[in-house]
Amino acid sequence: MKLKITIICTIAALCITACSKSQKRDLVDKREISQDFKEYWFNGEAELSSFQLTQARYGELREGKAVMIFVTEPFSTAKLVKADQPTEKDISVLKLNFTKNFITGIYPYSMMTSSFLPVYENQHALKIVTSIQEWCGQVFVQLESRNAFDIQIHSYFESEGEQKLTLPKEHLEDEIWSLIRMNPEKLPLGEIKMLPSFFYLRLTHQNMEFQNVLASKEKQQNDTTCYTLDYKKLNRKLKIYFENKFPYRILKFEESYPDGFKNKQMMTTTGTLVKSILSPYWEKKGLIDEHLRKDMGL
Repeated sequence: MKLKITIICTIAALCITACSKSQKRDLVDKREISQDFKEYWFNGEAELSSFQLTQARYGELREGKAVMIFVTEPFSTAKLVKADQPTEKDISVLKLNFTKNFITGIYPYSMMTSSFLPVYENQHALKIVTSIQEWCGQVFVQLESRNAFDIQIHSYFESEGEQKLTLPKEHLEDEIWSLIRMNPEKLPLGEIKMLPSFFYLRLTHQNMEFQNVLASKEKQQNDTTCYTLDYKKLNRKLKIYFENKFPYRILKFEESYPDGFKNKQMMTTTGTLVKSILSPYWEKKGLIDEHLRKDMGL
């Protein structure tokens, strides 16, 4: 009888401990999402922001356009794709499609990074995809967050193409933009490890590896804040300027690093906000809607 009671007590204690750990984990794994966030981002529209772009490439500054499209959508954690038929197993993500278009001499560059950051779950981006097209060829990079970061690299360059690698989970530069939009108070600060943006890594043909970076945040004039990532080893610095108040719109970005061929010089890529609108853009695909591009300076 005593043995039976002991077993029952042990099982009960284990259950209580497990429940406590589960409850603690649930608290840790959940983001604090404001009512303003819910009303702004779950209204059936996307936020479209156009930027005047000055892009450093081949040792010269090129004029172009950049666009950031932020939108929430249901996401399959099993397949890591947008859920066509959402179920209870799927989660909400804040998706960012970040595009850059500019000309180098006779030929154009078209670049796009898509990132998918969970809204309620306090996790890293579940997926990041970057593609770059220009007349020499194209490059495709995909990161999937599972037990670790599973990365694939496909490129027309022999030295880069057809790679698969796995990295431990650390901070990702490409998720920072969405973290700002969610809650800039939760941005990582201090000396941290971070994987630089896929745009930068592919344009400079750098290895896909984490770098030490100093992350800082400072309030500016005109109700703005500047978030800075300083990569000492890479001699690279990224500054992101955003509104102090919700919805924390991105107003400007500056990225400085040595660019060019043999005699590289420090050059700065900049993007300055032109216009920001809310729109169900997927419904605006007729000829009658083309004026919207002009309205945004595109």
